[in-house]
Amino acid sequence: MQADDVTASTTTAEAAQASPASPSSPASPPEPSPDPAPAADPNRTTAARPRSSDGRFVRVAADAQEPTDELPDDRFLDRELSWLQFNERVLQLAADPDVPLLERARFLAIFASNLDEFFMVRVAGLKRRIATGLAIRSASGLEPDELQDEISRVAHELMLRAHGLLRDQVEPALESNGIRIVRWHELTADEQTHLSAVYRSEIFPVLTPLAVDPAHPFPYISGLSLNLAVTLTNPRTQAEHFARIKVPDLLPRLHQVSASGEVDLYHVRFVPLEDIIAAHLDLLFPGMQVQQHFLFRVTRNEDLEVEEDDAENLLKALEKELTRRRFGPPVRLEVEEGMDAHVLELLVRELGVEQHEVYRLPNPLDLRSLNTVADLQRTSLHYPAFRARTHPDLAPRERSEASDVFGAIRRKDILLHHPYNSFSTSVQAFLEQAAADPKVLAIKQTLYRTSGDSPIIDALIAAAEAGKQVVAVVEIKARFDESNNIAWARRLEHYGVHVVYGIVGLKTHAKLSLVVRQEPDGLRRYCHVGTGNYNPKTARLYEDLGVLTCDAQVGEDLTRLFNQLSGWAPRSKFKRLLVAPRSLRSGLLELIEHEAELARAGRPARVAIKANSIVDEAIIDALYRASQAGVQVDVLVRGICALRPGVPGLSDTIRVRSILGRFLEHSRIFVFGNDGDPAVYIGSADMMHRNLDRRVESLVRITRPEHVKQLEELMEQGMADTTSSWHLQDDRWVRHHRDADGQPLLDHQAALIEMHLKQRRKRTRV
Repeated sequence: MQADDVTASTTTAEAAQASPASPSSPASPPEPSPDPAPAADPNRTTAARPRSSDGRFVRVAADAQEPTDELPDDRFLDRELSWLQFNERVLQLAADPDVPLLERARFLAIFASNLDEFFMVRVAGLKRRIATGLAIRSASGLEPDELQDEISRVAHELMLRAHGLLRDQVEPALESNGIRIVRWHELTADEQTHLSAVYRSEIFPVLTPLAVDPAHPFPYISGLSLNLAVTLTNPRTQAEHFARIKVPDLLPRLHQVSASGEVDLYHVRFVPLEDIIAAHLDLLFPGMQVQQHFLFRVTRNEDLEVEEDDAENLLKALEKELTRRRFGPPVRLEVEEGMDAHVLELLVRELGVEQHEVYRLPNPLDLRSLNTVADLQRTSLHYPAFRARTHPDLAPRERSEASDVFGAIRRKDILLHHPYNSFSTSVQAFLEQAAADPKVLAIKQTLYRTSGDSPIIDALIAAAEAGKQVVAVVEIKARFDESNNIAWARRLEHYGVHVVYGIVGLKTHAKLSLVVRQEPDGLRRYCHVGTGNYNPKTARLYEDLGVLTCDAQVGEDLTRLFNQLSGWAPRSKFKRLLVAPRSLRSGLLELIEHEAELARAGRPARVAIKANSIVDEAIIDALYRASQAGVQVDVLVRGICALRPGVPGLSDTIRVRSILGRFLEHSRIFVFGNDGDPAVYIGSADMMHRNLDRRVESLVRITRPEHVKQLEELMEQGMADTTSSWHLQDDRWVRHHRDADGQPLLDHQAALIEMHLKQRRKRTRV
């Protein structure tokens, strides 16, 4: 449920660039370039474009655009506050009694993890910009200090709500199902004796008490670590002392105990690790009197700032910056609500945090530990079991046959929808068969995030060892996966894979695979273009789309794009792809404007967008102007949305919905009515400055009519009033999950599970 990695960014808007197009078909995307186009005023957009005698649009220079009516200054919602509203929606799932109990505990853990990343990146970035004098008023109109205060107010409220929800609803429900988180004093004598033995053998040797006195300066407190602040008295001198003990993060946070000493899933009790440590402080400080102990936790700035001169230096620069990450300045101090004022004053002074950065909370701190509870194998307290199914077009025609991915792709394009379609029998099988097939000559692959035991990595290594030409474009700057990606990059290089790091200054976020195969009629290029990472683990949890195709145009496009990533091809032109940073924003702006022109001409017009976030001012303004022209605009967004729907005279025809559930909605879909011949794209890009200006992203146009229909129906179901979702009403998200009679609305993801299951049953009967 995490939001995608977020970076501090300045406001950038790209001018709409017209390119040749016919009135009856969507604009052909302008040629891409690794260099972003010049920024433009978001209040300006393309006027009605002149046409040549054959009816095609004529390219016009940005400075030839005519001025248009001003849009209101308050048209943008604040992106940071919108993100907090997204995390509030996660919290509402944790509060929903209709959600299985252990999943509610999981949503609380997700809420906490999301908020940690928000502070480490977004809040830290804002604080840094304020401190350096670089902060400017946000697009929403808030001054930096105002925004900082509002973030603090909302974050305090949400964190207190989360702890209150755990105490008042989730814990009592867990207890009624035989699951408890208990404190040390609630354990029996036998249980305490058992845990004392565990402490001496497994915990005590790991602990390092750090005193604070003239000879021992205040110790460094690592980010997100749990710590005990301990006050002590020397009985001989009566002098008071302070010490800090780090709760080891490599040990389980919650220890499972039971009266019998055996695991009983229906009578489970957990005791926090910090309670076990606190009960044995006398063993850490022999000869001293322990007075008090309090739990605290620090969040630090852990965003990376890497200035790369070239790809050769990037790896070393990033490794060096990863070391510095641990020492970023604090941005949040969480303390248990009963902490002594003098201890809190010491922590605030030594850590250098402001009062608004202090969060007094009930124990337990760090709700991420609830993942341990959520992992209990109590099937009745989880979502119903789900197993991804092989896509019908990839299933062997006979039970005795092995799957032939290449043969299936030659028959027709295959639209994949994960996790409903199995990743292992589609994308993974595609690459594994490519690695083993002696007719395959080359494999080119982008890697943004992947798992530690990735079969994708193994397939690339096997292909290289078999003598195939293998290129991996590894994005080592994928936030919080940097160390993992560095390790995989070095491993790939060791086995002969050509590892490249893309274009200097741009992250490579596109999800692409290209396989070149020798066939009787010549070379054929097999392609995969997707919306999600090549990660088998997240493919079971993230909702994503992808297309497998051997279409010649897509093959040419991917060849050009990989050449651009690994070499020098700045003026490459694409046919079925829109590619950032050069042509993706301008291409979408042109497609939106085409719908506005249709509406102004009295023709049916619509735009439907599904994305993780929509922030880019130029895209939003284009949607506003399309709405003013009469275009029906539907936006299905999981996370941040800076667009205000339903504002009279501005966005009357715009609807914004959000769906959250057991799977993380991660796919990106773009649908344009195009006067009855829908133009539909899927791909990797969200509508954010970073995606459109500072990343290599790609969208591919879907051409098979049945796939276009499938994606249109997917959008229609997500936006339907009969589907459970959140509706954005001006600046508030309102949950709609029951009808007028109090009956539950359609669960979008559960309905898709059932639909794909029926497809499988139908094929089995055939």
